[in-house]
Amino acid sequence: MHSLDQRITQFENMTRADPENDMAHFSLGNAYAQAGRFADAAASFKRCLELNPDMSKAYQLAGEALINSDRDDEAVQILDAGYRVAAAAGDLMPRNAIAELLRRIGREPPRLPDQASPPDAEPGPGRSFVCRCTGRPGTRLPDPPMRGPVGRWIYENISAETWRDWLAQGTKVINELSLDLSREADQKTYDQHMCEYLGLDDELHRRLLARG
Repeated sequence: MHSLDQRITQFENMTRADPENDMAHFSLGNAYAQAGRFADAAASFKRCLELNPDMSKAYQLAGEALINSDRDDEAVQILDAGYRVAAAAGDLMPRNAIAELLRRIGREPPRLPDQASPPDAEPGPGRSFVCRCTGRPGTRLPDPPMRGPVGRWIYENISAETWRDWLAQGTKVINELSLDLSREADQKTYDQHMCEYLGLDDELHRRLLARG
């Protein structure tokens, strides 16, 4: 894995090369947050939301970064909007995480009288697989997308829809960073971006590899 400073530099270069790439700003926000640069993280997540206002996870992480920057009033605005977006999209995990963040600062999530399903509703018949990345019901991949423990984790936790979204984003990563996946260092860079996107953090990644 590349160092955090290296990843921040890579993501900063990506956002400069393609300022309209919402996932580049999202990944940069994640890296800033891991480095404790919460004000910078909030700015990156907010830029991501300007480009993609339907990304419920970005509302959650923007709100968390604002709370960690002692900007609770601004966080409430972002989190309230994100709660509505996540509820409308059926993104259960981000919605519930947003509710927890609001309660952490003494607020309640907004009431949604027109919400079609109760807050803790489970996906209906035929949609029982829930993507760990988005919290959204989806389709299970037919097989692990790669060999080894990471491939098995993706198969067990990531929907086919989210995996397709990553493949599109991964193509941008390869092109913008001029990666040659036949080189070990470039493959590691690609894998790091994939893990960031799918929510596979460094600690879990290490445990999976150790487990084999």
